[in-house]
Amino acid sequence: MNGFERKNQLFSLCGLNCGLCPMLLGNHCGGCGNGNQSCKIAKCSLEHEGIEYCYECRQYPCEKYQHIDEYDSFITHRRRKGDLEKARSIGIEQYNLEQQKKTQILSYLLSNYNDGRRKNFFCVAVNLLDLSEIKEAIEQIQSNDELPSLPLKEQSLYAAEVFQKIADRRNIKLKLMKKSSNINPPQTAKHK
Repeated sequence: MNGFERKNQLFSLCGLNCGLCPMLLGNHCGGCGNGNQSCKIAKCSLEHEGIEYCYECRQYPCEKYQHIDEYDSFITHRRRKGDLEKARSIGIEQYNLEQQKKTQILSYLLSNYNDGRRKNFFCVAVNLLDLSEIKEAIEQIQSNDELPSLPLKEQSLYAAEVFQKIADRRNIKLKLMKKSSNINPPQTAKHK
């Protein structure tokens, strides 16, 4: 979108943690304002004098945020409003520092425990869990002396199980919540 640029590539204007996105990590997305497809929230930002984060707008939260956390895309959307609120309350610099730490941990997980099938899982886990919980998981994984001798597939499974157990304590599902496209097929009359 012409005229829309972002300095902060870790945290989007609408509350996505872009530094933890599998599309950005895979170099499939330049991030907001870097050749990305236009979106209605970016357009709205331009119409409101280029605000950096939606929470800066006098109309926030507007109708665009009514159902914004219900479904995920390639990145989890579940905490957008909560993350915007956190960024507002602790300040964007502090929020970015936390995101940088999470990005480093995610990079470590993907480099050491991704068996080719866990990228989205680890992205969701690091996105939805608190930094203290993520550090707890890493400590538990690293303290398993037998882990380095196991095949990568088993190491990956173990790491995923550690994260899932921590998420279960807070009833967090570490899976993308896709909008269901299942449409019930029409019922047909049964012939006797």
